[in-house]
Amino acid sequence: MTYPSAYISYLVEFNGTRDFFECHELLEEYWKEHPGDPRAAIWVGLIQLAVGQYHERRSNLKGAVKMYEKALDKLDSRSLEELGLDGSSALAELNARYQSLQDGKELPYRDLTLIVTDPELEKRCIHLCNALNAKWGSSSPMELESLIHRHKLRDRSDVLAERAAAIEEKKKNRTVE
Repeated sequence: MTYPSAYISYLVEFNGTRDFFECHELLEEYWKEHPGDPRAAIWVGLIQLAVGQYHERRSNLKGAVKMYEKALDKLDSRSLEELGLDGSSALAELNARYQSLQDGKELPYRDLTLIVTDPELEKRCIHLCNALNAKWGSSSPMELESLIHRHKLRDRSDVLAERAAAIEEKKKNRTVE
């Protein structure tokens, strides 16, 4: 099977670098660039899974529960298996994590690992991990603030400029009416 490169990169970040913020960015960009993709719901579910991991690792348990619930609504075993993953295992682990957090059981954070069942896909992912000096299947480096709180460190100047321009445009349109 041929997999989109953004999906392969997602897996490398998810299981290797544990950069869940980057997982979200990679797959969201791919999803937006491919409207009408028959796997759109699965891409969104995987994005939500990564965002859930990001929130849980930062102890934002309310955010994690919300994202895990949304991911569970979109992900299914068969679709994950078509993407070279052990879908049953992934969903069982995700559901268990979701239930624990929803029930208020704050467990020590532990990375969820997506088990790759396609040997060629796994080989490619491991090769890319090695190129990034990351270890496939390693745990999150909890001491690395730049990874754990990545959303706080990104450059948002373009987003802020867009918002300011939109506000000015609204003001301008109000004075014309």
